[in-house]
Amino acid sequence: MSEAEPDAGRDVILAATDIVRTYGHGDIAVPVLKGLDLQVRRGEWVACTGRSGSGKSTLLHVLGLLDSADSGSYLLAGHEVANLDDSMRARLRNELLGFVFQLHNLLPRTSALENVATPLIYRGVRRAERLRRAREALAAVGLADRSHHDPSQLSGGQMQRVAIARALVGDPELLLVDEPTGNLDLVATSEVMELLDRLHEGGRTIVMITHEEDVAAHADRRLVLSGGRLHDERAMEESK
Repeated sequence: MSEAEPDAGRDVILAATDIVRTYGHGDIAVPVLKGLDLQVRRGEWVACTGRSGSGKSTLLHVLGLLDSADSGSYLLAGHEVANLDDSMRARLRNELLGFVFQLHNLLPRTSALENVATPLIYRGVRRAERLRRAREALAAVGLADRSHHDPSQLSGGQMQRVAIARALVGDPELLLVDEPTGNLDLVATSEVMELLDRLHEGGRTIVMITHEEDVAAHADRRLVLSGGRLHDERAMEESK
C-alpha cells in the first residue's frame, strides 16, 4: 500500500506526485524514485526511513530543490517547482526551507555566530541584523555561550545544534533534516531530539530522513521508502 494521502482540507506545505528520479542513462541507468507520492501538512512531522541505498537522500535533495525530478509534479508552498527557473528555485530554497545535514556542513575556522548568520547574507540582511538574529537562534538551541567558538571547539552534539540554529535563523516554513543523529552518541542524540521535539511542539513543519527507529518514533507519521516509493509503516507491518 502506498503512502496514504492526508485529508484534502488540511493546509499542505508540499505535495509531490508521481516523482521519478533516475541516475545515468541507457544500460547504466539506475532508477531511484519510481512514481513516489508525498504530501505534508503545515505543522506536521514526517519521518522517512528505509534501507541504505533506498533513495532517502535523493528524496530529500528533490524536496529541498537541491536536485530535480525527471518527471512528476512537486508543489512547494503552492509553487510548481518544474515551472521555476534557477533563480526562483534558489530564492524559494533560501526563504522557505531550512536544512540540517548529518555532517553539519559548518564553515571551519568560523564562529558559531557567523555560521548561523550565513544564510541571511543571501537575503541581503545587514550585518548587525544578521548577527542579532543569529544570537537569538543560538539562544533558542541553548548555545548562547558558545557563539564565538568555531566548530573545532564544539562537541558533535553542539555542532548539530549550531546547524539547527542556522536552519532556523531565516524562520523557514519547512525544516528538512537528514540523519540528524547519525554521528552522535546517546547523550547528544537525546539533546538534539529534545530540541526537535520542542520545535515541532512550537509549530515547525519537519521532514526527517533517518535509519534509526527510535529517532523516527518522535515523528507524527512514519513512512518507509522501498522500491522507489513511500509506504505507510503501519500498513507495511500489517501486511507481513
